[in-house]
Amino acid sequence: MFTLIKTWLSFVRFSHTIFALPFALAAMVVAARDQRGWPGGRTFLLILAAMVCARTCAMAFNRLMDRKWDALNPRTANRHLPTGEIQLWSAWLLWGLSGAGLVAVSWLLNPLCFILSPVALFVICFYSLTKRFTDYTHVYLGVALALAPIGAWLAVTGPQVSPLDLLRMAVLALAVVLWLVGFDIIYALQDHEFDRQHGLHSLVVAWGPRNALTAAFLAHMVMCGLLLGFGLLCRFRLAYLVGWFLILGCLVLEHWIARRRSLNWIQNAFFRLNAVISLIFLVVTITEVVFQGGFRMR
Repeated sequence: MFTLIKTWLSFVRFSHTIFALPFALAAMVVAARDQRGWPGGRTFLLILAAMVCARTCAMAFNRLMDRKWDALNPRTANRHLPTGEIQLWSAWLLWGLSGAGLVAVSWLLNPLCFILSPVALFVICFYSLTKRFTDYTHVYLGVALALAPIGAWLAVTGPQVSPLDLLRMAVLALAVVLWLVGFDIIYALQDHEFDRQHGLHSLVVAWGPRNALTAAFLAHMVMCGLLLGFGLLCRFRLAYLVGWFLILGCLVLEHWIARRRSLNWIQNAFFRLNAVISLIFLVVTITEVVFQGGFRMR
């Protein structure tokens, strides 16, 4: 059993859960700001469980749907399904268990989350099919990832969301969409030739690497504007502003790295810098909420 669980964790790259989780936790903290960002241990643990189940379900489905292409692509040919390291039935079992887990955890959170959980499952899984018919697959993935902060927010508040909080939630979700669009375009550079030869869609294939990178940069700059707007809507001050400049610097560095077009450099831009960006956002959000008024500029 331990070996199976270890294989499953490696199969879905569990360590990369860090991408979406900090934005979800930041949304949780803001939603619970009246309690200094802490919604209670039970809600916190259920949100963590929901995020893990959702990402595991999405990743397992993605690996299942892409197994044919992964076997043909030299970059992905050593993944678990093409190499036989994990059997097909085991991957489907993991997908089913994680999907059922998300629905069960949503039921424990509140009725609204439970009602919306099948919609969330459809969105996060359907992304894996979009490369077959649309160049805007990055946007769809962004929407799927943006469900993380929305879900965490609703897990805390349920349906009792003020108009201002709805606006805050929408701005944060759109920022996450654009963040994902930008770095997924960068990630897609690695498969430009393979995708083009096999009829798979992406903005890199449709627009060419140079134009796609320009679009990614613009998406990230608009994202920065939205994050600044989110901070203003939440009345955040100095700590958040410092974090915002750090995030801006990371994004500029990411695009400088991406234009070098080296596979290793792109991997660094995708995995390390984006993990840093999400963690910075979480840390400064927690700082502002927990120390309300304690970091105001004089």
